Amino acid sequence: MFLMPMVEYCGLIVVLGYLFLRETCRQFVQWRESGFELPQVSVNLSVKQLERPEFIDVLEQILDETGMDPTCLKFELTESVVMAVGDSFTLLERLRELGISLALDDFGTGYSSLTYFRRLPAQTLKIDQSFIRDLLVDPEDLAIAQGIIGLAQAFQRTVIAEGVETAEHGSRLLKMGCHLAQGYGIARPMPASELPGWIENYTAPSVWTQTRT
Repeated sequence: MFLMPMVEYCGLIVVLGYLFLRETCRQFVQWRESGFELPQVSVNLSVKQLERPEFIDVLEQILDETGMDPTCLKFELTESVVMAVGDSFTLLERLRELGISLALDDFGTGYSSLTYFRRLPAQTLKIDQSFIRDLLVDPEDLAIAQGIIGLAQAFQRTVIAEGVETAEHGSRLLKMGCHLAQGYGIARPMPASELPGWIENYTAPSVWTQTRT
């Protein structure tokens, strides 16, 4: 559980981040070339990566080397990461100019104001799993999740719920107007080679297909 903080602290996150990004792009292109079509793939970024002056240059090099379509790439950043990077709006706008979309991860756990949020060029909000885990039994978590969903709808952003563990969680979120989610209630992590078969054979819980918002 202490691995990622240690990697961040010693600066290895920059090197590993570039390796992960290159491998993700390579794998995505390989899937596409084999006939397995995915609309997009997401990659998490750390503040140390974004602070590097060569970040955009390395990113463009990776896109060129792998043949990755930047419009198929989404970067996920937490509020704290965005607020910690100097002149972050200029950097994020540069990413958008490249065609890369942005998601605000762990939303609801940071400290940004609504004015700041309105300016962020992020098309997607991801509700932090701490609010999803107990929303079936905790009225406050339910209210927070509903508020974030309403905020996303008001600002015309896509909203994704993190940490959906059961069919009941998914059903409640669907009724609240959240149609996208991730978590063990959908699937656990798997090797890249298994993903095409899993998608081909996946069947959503019947309670989800029957739920109407």
